[in-house]
Amino acid sequence: MRRISVYVALVLLAAVSVVPFLWMLATSFKRGQDIYTTVPSLLPLDRKTGEWAGTLDNYAYVLDVGGLGGAFVNSVWVCAVLVPAKLLIDALAAYAFARIPFPGRDKLFVIMLGGMMVPAITLLVPRIHVTQSLGMFDSGWGLIVPNIASVLDIFLLRQFFLSIPKELEEAALIDGAGRLRIFWRVVLPLSKPVLAVVTITSFLFHWNDLVWPLLVTNDPGLHTLPLALQQLVASPDGGRAYYVMAGAALAVLPVIAVLLVFQRRILRGIAFTGLKG
Repeated sequence: MRRISVYVALVLLAAVSVVPFLWMLATSFKRGQDIYTTVPSLLPLDRKTGEWAGTLDNYAYVLDVGGLGGAFVNSVWVCAVLVPAKLLIDALAAYAFARIPFPGRDKLFVIMLGGMMVPAITLLVPRIHVTQSLGMFDSGWGLIVPNIASVLDIFLLRQFFLSIPKELEEAALIDGAGRLRIFWRVVLPLSKPVLAVVTITSFLFHWNDLVWPLLVTNDPGLHTLPLALQQLVASPDGGRAYYVMAGAALAVLPVIAVLLVFQRRILRGIAFTGLKG
């Protein structure tokens, strides 16, 4: 009975979570006269005939007139460049903190962790100043370079690297392998769970990031999907729910696809990140 009650509670919670998403997706296919009705309907059906009355015009509008088409492309290429580069830099830094002894290593790592206690909102002005000084303001590099490293990801990767037996690396050193070769051939293949977690969480964060693109870009041609969606809501057409829901569906569907494809890797990676140690 206890197991049955748990499953019933989980099913109810899942329904509460899924219904708003399904309603958003259904509304994105509706016409204006099918949204504000006396009797709400999940599916876009004709009120007289009961037949399917969905349309793709809402998506065509937000992709073309609403500017979400170009913003979608910008978000894709920003994530395609930023996430792999960030993963490489964070992994190299984490390996150095975990395995390479150098003067002040532990103190520097503690200072980095202390920086996580500083609210991110207080760092926006210095980051914008540095971005302007480097000539990357209002450019594609301004969206990528300031976000190319993460202390949290370095911490997670370091904790996992510490759990890898040193004997494997010592054996590689005896065979004549250098540090970089050990990193590529020994450490990274054994770190797939945590690498998957860092990759997926970085993609989700930067795909949904609104604040930094809003502050660092003025050119509409550089706007990412969250920023374009926010401007769609603020536009005169923002009061039309079917346009907003179509734009929201475009922003959410890639995230849902990534979570569904890599769900097992996320759970497995969280179990082996070393947070408990």
